[in-house]
Amino acid sequence: MQSRTIWRKPGRSQGSGNCVEVALTPQAVGVRDTKNRAAGHVTVDAARWSAFLAHVKAGTFDL
Repeated sequence: MQSRTIWRKPGRSQGSGNCVEVALTPQAVGVRDTKNRAAGHVTVDAARWSAFLAHVKAGTFDL
C-alpha cells in the first residue's frame, strides 16, 4: 500500500482504538492494527477479501 493510501476505521469503534483499519484499492486490501500502525500491514487481493467478508457475514468464524 502506498503512503497516500486512505486508511479507514469502522464507525462502531467509537474512538476506543481497539480495532483494525482497512485501505481499499481496486486490486488489493490492506489491514492494520489501529494501536500499532508502525508494525505494518497485511495485504490481500480483493477477491480473497470479498470471500473472507462473505464467511464472516455467514458466521463461519463464530465461536
